[in-house]
Amino acid sequence: MKKPGIILIGGGGHCKSCIDVIEQDGNFHIAGIIDLKERIGEKILGYPIIGSDDDLKALSNKYDYYFITLGQIKSSDHRKELFEKIKHLGKTLPTIISPKAYVSIYAEIGEGSIVMHNATINASSKIGSNCIINSMALIEHDSVINNNCHISTRATINGNCIINEGNFIGSGTVINQGVFIEENCVIGSGSTVLKDIKIEKSIWAGNPARMK
Repeated sequence: MKKPGIILIGGGGHCKSCIDVIEQDGNFHIAGIIDLKERIGEKILGYPIIGSDDDLKALSNKYDYYFITLGQIKSSDHRKELFEKIKHLGKTLPTIISPKAYVSIYAEIGEGSIVMHNATINASSKIGSNCIINSMALIEHDSVINNNCHISTRATINGNCIINEGNFIGSGTVINQGVFIEENCVIGSGSTVLKDIKIEKSIWAGNPARMK
């Protein structure tokens, strides 16, 4: 049976990692990539850039599946805008899970989210929509990762945490058991978060993490 085509949105480094996961997941054929107008005609890992954001409405007449492969560090705003645009067009953003990841049958993962190689999502955890759970990240039991978050490589979210919408959790960061993090914060790589962060749009780093 022919696999359905999927359009990737965003042609940077994160796109390459997503391509690898999508190929190994095996549920879709990558039909093309959306990026800047001046890049149309280029290829990323053999897949062509076929248009820009302006072409999404026209492409929606041909393709039903889309996935946001734009990365996220400082802000989730652009990813969120793209997600809402695709939903407005009535199209589907599937959940993509690497076959090399472990996802408990008791976990929940929202639409448009990706779980990358060697990540672990344990029982009763909940991942929202449009999230990146990057390579080797650990989401422990009963934790909630809300929409539009990026949990970076090797980050550890211990049990019963609540990570509110739009957060970036840097590589190798450890979030202590039961910690709450307010919306749209940036936690620097290698940080240890021992207590709640209740100031939205704040930046934290260090061991223990302190506001910058």
